[in-house]
Order: sequence, then C-alpha cells, then structure tokens
Amino acid sequence: PYRLNYPFSVSEVELAINAAVKLQGENRYMQESTKPQNQEKRFHSWISENYVWVITVFLSLYLGLSFLAPLLESRGYSNFAKPIYGFYRLLCHQLAYRSYFIGGEQSYYPRTLANLDIQLTYETATGVDATDLIFARNYLGSERLGYKLALCQRDIAIYGSMIIFGLIFQVTGRKMKSLPWYLLVIFGLGPIAMDGLSQLPGLATGWPSWLPARESTPLLRSITGALFGVCTMWFLYPLMEESMTINKKRINIPL
Repeated sequence: PYRLNYPFSVSEVELAINAAVKLQGENRYMQESTKPQNQEKRFHSWISENYVWVITVFLSLYLGLSFLAPLLESRGYSNFAKPIYGFYRLLCHQLAYRSYFIGGEQSYYPRTLANLDIQLTYETATGVDATDLIFARNYLGSERLGYKLALCQRDIAIYGSMIIFGLIFQVTGRKMKSLPWYLLVIFGLGPIAMDGLSQLPGLATGWPSWLPARESTPLLRSITGALFGVCTMWFLYPLMEESMTINKKRINIPL
C-alpha cells in the first residue's frame, strides 16, 4: 500500500513493512472465512440438483429392507430378521392378513371376511381368529406359507409409488406444477381414509349394528396406497423445487 521513493527514512521502511504484514494477515483471514461459505454454497448447490435422487434412494432403501427381512427369516437368520421386523413394527401394523408373503403357497392370506376366491384364508392357514391382533402382528410365517414382508400391502404401494413418481419427476426436468391441495385431499387422502377406516368395525366387537364389518382386499389397498403416494409427492416435489430455486437465487448459485 506504500511506495518508497529514495531517499527514505527508517521509519518509512518500518511503516511500509507493517502495512504489508497487516494486509497479508487480512487477506489470509478473508480466504479462511470464505472457505465455509464456499462449502455451504457447494452443499446447497448439490442438494438443489440432487434432492429428488436423495429422497428416492432413501425410500428405495427403506422399501428394499422390508423385503430383506423375510428372505433372512426363510434362510434361518432370525437374529438378523427379527430386528428388522421390530423396527418396521414401529411404523406399520404388520398384520399378517394384510401383508404379502414370499416363498409360500400364496403371496397373501386374506381374512375370510374379504370374501376372496382363494384357497387359503388367514384363518384356515394359521388356525387363529383374525381378531387376535397381537398374534397377527407378530406372526412372521412358516416354510409352507412363506414369510411376510416387514411392511403391509398398503405401505408397499405407498412407498413404491413415491419412488416411481420421483423418477418420473426427475427425468421430466422437474417442471410439473404442484397438485392443488383439494385434489390431494379428494384423490390422495379420501380413498385411503375410506378404505382404512371402514375396516375398523371388522377388527373388534361393540360397534353399532348399522356399521357393516368389512375387510379390504390387496388390490384395493394397493390402489389406495398408490394414489396416496403419487398425490403426496405430486403436491410436495414441485413445492420443494420452487423452494430450491429461491435458495439458489438467494445465495447466488448459477441456475
């Protein structure tokens, strides 16, 4: 910052050196202080471009692990399978007659109340009444019947449809507009609520006689679950994309 012109004094040399040392320290401080900012920008930039993939991979791992549990159980690795079942039991009812099975005579064993033309119902297959919810939750299967997935039929459809919609949203350039909230309620929440809640009278006694006991089917659970998953992500992903775009502009990341 200072230019020395001959002749110069010792004090002028000292002043120039001190100014140069101070400037060098300030430059080093600026470089170090901007490193976290640059790292934060890079992180925000990466998330903005890959958030759909992050969510899709997470959901895929979550869904895939539910298939791993019955495979481990069928091969005798109960010590590894049961913790997986236990974890998913916190998030899913795991009722055996509302779950898919792998490696058995049938892929599902519905209640007799479902009135499906199927060889083995849950009651005939297990010899236990369907109102015993604790047994139905804890029952994993057998060599003959196969072993149930750690997620129920409806949850499989929900997470599977979320994964598929995420892939579609990504490959189409993330240009979709958000689904209106009332369509989310009508087509996403409405069917799954009606199908799920209408089964409650069939799980226990004491309900009013005018409420019919019914049991849904794997097909209905899959359809209503898929509708809920698609509508939910159709509502959320475009909103997230809009938020990511705003963040890019705020921190001056090139769009």
